[in-house]
Amino acid sequence: MPTLKGVVSLLLLTLNTLFWGGPLILLTLVKLVTPGRALRRRVLQGLNALALNWIGVNLWWMRRWLKPRFELEIPEGLSREQWWLVISNHRSWTDIFVLFFALHRRIPMPRFFLKRQLIWIPIVGLAWWALEYPFMRRMSAEQRARHPHLARRDQEATERMCRRAREAPIAIFNFLEGTRFTPDKLEAQGAPFRELLRPRAGGIAQVLSLLGDRLEGILDVTLSYDNPDPTFWGFLCGQEQRVVMKARILPIPDWMLEGDYQDDPDFKERFHSWLNALWQEKDDSLSR
Repeated sequence: MPTLKGVVSLLLLTLNTLFWGGPLILLTLVKLVTPGRALRRRVLQGLNALALNWIGVNLWWMRRWLKPRFELEIPEGLSREQWWLVISNHRSWTDIFVLFFALHRRIPMPRFFLKRQLIWIPIVGLAWWALEYPFMRRMSAEQRARHPHLARRDQEATERMCRRAREAPIAIFNFLEGTRFTPDKLEAQGAPFRELLRPRAGGIAQVLSLLGDRLEGILDVTLSYDNPDPTFWGFLCGQEQRVVMKARILPIPDWMLEGDYQDDPDFKERFHSWLNALWQEKDDSLSR
């Protein structure tokens, strides 16, 4: 019975979260009172280990209980001792676990750009905050123009993450569309794609500017679902159809490390052209 399987899956996910949540809350309190960045970095390493174990246990029971139909194409040359920027299209919350299945312990502990509202999720929101994930506001270009101080706070959150990321290898994950793909959103955007929404360039441009000299490369991920309307609940019920993930390593061009996305309009236009060409290639691949 799919619903019963989904309930059991949700129970397993909850129990695993509660199990690792106790020590996580304890270490978070320790981090709050620990003086000095060097000592807090030691505590952060412990938090990273807890998070990696949470991921690993989830992958263990999902692999055996849900038996997901994932086809994963992973490039050689990945390492946990290197810095990576991971970019991907976005279809479902399931995307996160597909990426975990493919990249867990192949690259460093992941950091996602998260919607600000997610900080209120019990235990998990606290974990993301303690692990120094950047929380961003979902704002249109018009809203950013009306509230530039809020847009600046997002930039400061990214700057803070990148500054701390120089201390130890990190993998920064970014779903560039900013939201999950749906046909209605595609129509509302008027995007020039068939299977993708418009990519947002500001976040990764800032990461490349602040951390580009550390990054080994850009890990470009394309996710394709046989199910045209995938949901995380369907995944937990064991009903998700085949999911194909293809990843490749893109070198970072020198010009990306030398420009100023915020204040140089020529560089900004060149960056948008590069990203739109990449997204068009991804869209053509998904359409095929």
